[in-house]
Amino acid sequence: MSDDDRRDQTHGREAGGDGPAPGPRPEPIKFFGTTWVEHDNGYVLRRVAVAAGSLLGAFASAYLLRFAYEGLEIGNVGPFLSISVVVLFAIASSIAFVKTWESFGRRPAPSSDEAALKGLKAIGFIGSLIAYFLRCLVEAPGEKLRRAEYERAVAEYARRRSTRTGNPAARRPKRRK
Repeated sequence: MSDDDRRDQTHGREAGGDGPAPGPRPEPIKFFGTTWVEHDNGYVLRRVAVAAGSLLGAFASAYLLRFAYEGLEIGNVGPFLSISVVVLFAIASSIAFVKTWESFGRRPAPSSDEAALKGLKAIGFIGSLIAYFLRCLVEAPGEKLRRAEYERAVAEYARRRSTRTGNPAARRPKRRK
């Protein structure tokens, strides 16, 4: 079952039933669930908590990397290796930031290079944390993308529901020529 089919599943509700409302259901976002749809159930508080957590994680990570750099200095590995490590983390963090930021606005193509960049994003995790922090200041990460998909699915569902007229089983069979 494709993602579109999963998002577009309908769950009918009989009159007076307790089932979910018919139509497409919103896709949950990590740490936010489906609170991003109506901005309810502590959505703002969650955004603040996730932003603070990602910023705190970025600072803690940078502090740990500082200890690693000091270990290289104590190990007397030379200036070339010390500078190379700093440049490696800076480049990896900037690439991770860009790729994480782009992932909030579009879904990766099935044949994209996202799988190949997982290692690089793991090395540049500080960039990913900073991108997460900055996006939380505006909205839940990925909210704009999921909102556009959800609104499109709701509009398609309404269009499909409005074109149905009558009971298809009660229609007369087509005449054969």
